[in-house]
Amino acid sequence: MLRLADVWVWDCWLVDHDGLFHAFYLKASRALGDPELRHSRPEVGHAVSDDLRHWTELPDALVHSDPPAFDEQGIWTGSVIRDDDGLWHMFFTGIDAQGRGRVQRIGHAVSRDLLTWSRTSGSPIVLADPRWYETDATVGRENWRDPWVFREGAGWRMLVTAHGNEGPELERGCIATAVSDDLEHWTVEAPLASRVGLRQLEVLQIVESEGRYAVVFCLCAADVHADGLPKVTGTWSAPADSPAGPFHIDRAEPIAVEGNYAGRVISDRSGTPCLIAFVDKDADGEFGGYLGDPVPLMLTERGTLQPISPNATEVFQGRQ
Repeated sequence: MLRLADVWVWDCWLVDHDGLFHAFYLKASRALGDPELRHSRPEVGHAVSDDLRHWTELPDALVHSDPPAFDEQGIWTGSVIRDDDGLWHMFFTGIDAQGRGRVQRIGHAVSRDLLTWSRTSGSPIVLADPRWYETDATVGRENWRDPWVFREGAGWRMLVTAHGNEGPELERGCIATAVSDDLEHWTVEAPLASRVGLRQLEVLQIVESEGRYAVVFCLCAADVHADGLPKVTGTWSAPADSPAGPFHIDRAEPIAVEGNYAGRVISDRSGTPCLIAFVDKDADGEFGGYLGDPVPLMLTERGTLQPISPNATEVFQGRQ
């Protein structure tokens, strides 16, 4: 469990390297008082663990840029990947002071040791394409965040949380995508999933287990407008035919761990996939603001991920 006395911790992204799990996570001071204010000035913290349960805090990985900059207000969720030359790449979401989260951009930083990070540019590396997605220029907002990058053949693919530019206003959530040969230059493509009856699909991740794939994402109960899907807040998964889809969002289901959000899946030392998420609602129904204990998962016959233990919520909240 990663619980810090003076700061709230929420969305995270994880790396397993040289015997240590590295957690990069959004953090903001608890002195703000209201947890909803944490989104206005977050930074990227860093901690390591050898078991996903006990964490040692390290110096922050990334903070907001000096103005004027697309990420001058704060840093939102991202991911980390290592290239063939051993260089680590962090892709992150930046927000500026004017938009304050209404307009989201994707930035890029690199590191040789996972400790010291340098931005590759003062500009966003990839923007929403108005052919398929809502943009600031077309509708006055730009949902373009939570980049998840993975190897695809000789190149790379990025999944992005975005809004399509067609359909009912509350059902425009889609899985946006871009491709690259070098992790620096990106080409935006049409969404891999759209018109799925969801307002958003946040914090995307592709998980492979036993030769099968699932897409993991999170959403709030109010985001669900599709017939046949339960209105549940938390981390969800859906079957995928490949890392780039097709994604069967109509068969999606929430991972049965109460009070979790923005979950990531990573294999523990036994090779078991585990959910690492932040505690959105604790046992008393209050905002937690810390990472819970790992919850071992299994791939179901439906192609979704669910806890192995019937007491998963208690495991997650450290009560068992």
